Amino acid sequence: MLFADVRGSTAIAEHMEPAAYAALLNRFYHVATEVLVRHDAIVDKLIGDEVMALFIPGICGAEYRRQAARAAVALLDAVGYRAGAEVWMPIGAAVNSGVSYVGNVGGEGTMDFTALGDTVNAASRLASVAAAGEVLLSEEVFATVADEFPAQESRTIQLRGREIPFSAQVLRRPGAVAPADSNH
Repeated sequence: MLFADVRGSTAIAEHMEPAAYAALLNRFYHVATEVLVRHDAIVDKLIGDEVMALFIPGICGAEYRRQAARAAVALLDAVGYRAGAEVWMPIGAAVNSGVSYVGNVGGEGTMDFTALGDTVNAASRLASVAAAGEVLLSEEVFATVADEFPAQESRTIQLRGREIPFSAQVLRRPGAVAPADSNH
């Protein structure tokens, strides 16, 4: 499960014409979709200024956690968080894994394919506290990719709506803006 969220989108929109803002978001959605599909993701939703993607073992294989982490890093790279590039869209991302309900929800007349459950909620909340240029990985995901992506920081986060603090490992990309308070 991956969420990528535009940081400061309200401030960005405030200084742009609506059509120009829509064009910028559409550019982000296009780039995000290409990156995610290239990493075997199912792009579940484009939600306002956020992208939600599923990495399902039956599609991605046994390395689905690694694929999700690679996709998150590739997405940040694609919007400019890489050496020598200019960031054109400030995003933070998060990857979590676990058991979720995946299928259709809704009622007569309105159906939606999605994923639901604590794993999804935690991933969404993690993305909401990731600073621009950061990928927050759950401990379970990080354990599978530590050899490829050494973390720069361990962070314990009190996620909104959850009783138990959540431990995450931080991957900070070049050009990332470190949060003022790393204890979120």
